[in-house]
Amino acid sequence: MTRLLGRHLAPEMAMLGMCDLALAFLLVALTLTIPGPFALPAGNVPGGDISLAALLAGSIILSAALIGIYRPEVSLRGRRLLPGLALAAVAAYPLLLLVGAVSGLVLSRPTVLWVGQLLTAWFVCVLANRAVVSRMIPDRWLVRRVLVVGAAARVARLRELAQAARRPFEIVPTSHDEVSPPVCTPLCADTLRTQRIWGVIVASDEARAAPASASGLLDCKLRGVPVFDEAGFCEQQLGRIDLDGLCPERLLFADGFPNSTLANATKRLLDTFASFTLLVLTLPLMLLTALAIKLDSRGPVLYRQQRVGLHGRPFTLFKFRSMTEDAEAGGRPRWALQRDPRITRVGRLIRPLRIDELPQLFNVLRGEMSMIGPRPERPHFVEQLARVIPFYHERSYVKPGITGWAQINYPYGASVEDAREKLSYDLYYVKNRSLLLDLFILLATVRVILSREGAR
Repeated sequence: MTRLLGRHLAPEMAMLGMCDLALAFLLVALTLTIPGPFALPAGNVPGGDISLAALLAGSIILSAALIGIYRPEVSLRGRRLLPGLALAAVAAYPLLLLVGAVSGLVLSRPTVLWVGQLLTAWFVCVLANRAVVSRMIPDRWLVRRVLVVGAAARVARLRELAQAARRPFEIVPTSHDEVSPPVCTPLCADTLRTQRIWGVIVASDEARAAPASASGLLDCKLRGVPVFDEAGFCEQQLGRIDLDGLCPERLLFADGFPNSTLANATKRLLDTFASFTLLVLTLPLMLLTALAIKLDSRGPVLYRQQRVGLHGRPFTLFKFRSMTEDAEAGGRPRWALQRDPRITRVGRLIRPLRIDELPQLFNVLRGEMSMIGPRPERPHFVEQLARVIPFYHERSYVKPGITGWAQINYPYGASVEDAREKLSYDLYYVKNRSLLLDLFILLATVRVILSREGAR
């Protein structure tokens, strides 16, 4: 858990989340125990006020996390924080009523009003807290400055990757650069701390081989300054496998790539339970969608398409049809475009909300897909991409999924370059997959759907 949080949740954001949790708990506990205009009538509250307060406070923070409040680019930015907090409060409202009802809270009119008042108070208090924090802690203190020892071209590439990954890193070179001032060398832990350098990346063979640099880097590492090679930084901090210079030997002797019988059986069991449960819960929505598709345009309700599955085996993928029946006239596969004219009126509604993907729950139930994994691609595109992108076939060593690590980290792709970028995330998942990472992806997918990120 520490490893996962350390890679995918900045410590500063975790601290903000803990502060918000304490604030929510305090608000709930006060309104449950102290009489006043905002207090809940005593007859509506079951025994165990503290445990109920903890459950309700946790539900509020869970909703905020699902909406993506604790991402660095959102958490302290007023323009994005305000709508995000509002959406989190709206999402938390039914969840609090559900948790309260299960915990024995009487669902009366005063209770419904109390939940609304509680979320309003939490919204105002978090905004006030963020205003204080943003004044006390400048944005630059939440950015991790990383010194790059290496060629200027690699510095520029790492800066580009960090910006694309939306992680709070500032890439600083050791040589002259127009964007960032150079950092003094030789490398020394005390000097790096003085200049607020969090870690060091060795991005060239020449720098790694230089004895003076190696001695200074070892001193930095032993004194608590993180030191990475370029590939290690991309994987551990950016959540992707660096494809530049990737060779079979690196993958062969690298840690990870779990593939135990017990882990696979556990994941299959969870996939079966999750897909069956979601099928039951979404059945009314699926029936309404099928009716809308039938009334909106000519053609079948379900769209069947050949995709490449585990170990390259083909299977038939199910989706709700969101394009016109003759979307691929001539039989030539085409990627979806922004504002694609082939998308139907119903398709423009169900695609951003990912409702068109719901029939793939049947693929999961049949064992052809998993809930979490690389997205399955069409055989035509697999052959095309494998010719120009090294290691593209390696993504098929795990079952394809309805959602995946690439889907929550990279927008919809419709080009060879997009496929290459997504592969760097898919390989990261293949190398580091675990049930905990699957849970992280599942929660992040809720945020992606609600915010309609990357839909096309």
